[in-house]
Amino acid sequence: MSKLFEEIDYCPTPIGAVSLRRRRILSLDVDVFEIMLGDEHLMSSLFTASEVALARLSIAQLTGDGLDVVVGGLGLGYTAGAVLEHDWVSSLTVVEMLEPVIRWHEEELVPLKPPLKEDARCTIVQGDFFALTASKDGFDGDAPGRKYHAILIDIDHTPDHLLDQRSGGFYSIEGLQRLTTHLLPGGIMGLWSDAVTDDAFTGRLSSVFEAAWAMPVTFPNPLQDNRPFTQTVYLARRAA
Repeated sequence: MSKLFEEIDYCPTPIGAVSLRRRRILSLDVDVFEIMLGDEHLMSSLFTASEVALARLSIAQLTGDGLDVVVGGLGLGYTAGAVLEHDWVSSLTVVEMLEPVIRWHEEELVPLKPPLKEDARCTIVQGDFFALTASKDGFDGDAPGRKYHAILIDIDHTPDHLLDQRSGGFYSIEGLQRLTTHLLPGGIMGLWSDAVTDDAFTGRLSSVFEAAWAMPVTFPNPLQDNRPFTQTVYLARRAA
């Protein structure tokens, strides 16, 4: 049996100390990996349904081969891994601000299988997703102004519950309009939220994109007798 608790790594960052830890949940007979920012939970390998759904629901809105995708926020890598399930994705750029999180993937300290580094289509870029979104050059330093078929975001808890203040006005109409400049015509924006649907935010998306809608993702919480828990994936399409 593995140790009941282990702090695998701990490192200060510009937004606070981040740690990767593993704990054994005896009642479930599983090891759970968690990313923490101070005392705040960022991600758990026990709850990945909505992160995976973010990728699958977004890619399902697109047709054709040779899709280029951006994921903002690396975490344990489940959204990126689900993007790479699709053979018609030709490139994936993952933007992550925190160097330790990138290193955990490079050193295979996270449980994601197969590791992202084994897929040649995937490039992990250290950078501030929100700052890159606000820039004209965008996410590819070798190809300034490059546009994408899909941009998926899993960084803040919700559009109103922010991880830190660097996201600034990203969730405003002006911020969302800047995001559209990095999408190809007909491209898809997908956004993860750790809460039920916020109709006000869906309305904000609708004022910027040709179409916008919310997809609730409900799954059983094994820590609460499998009580249903609902998170949300927001989707929006740029006009073709």
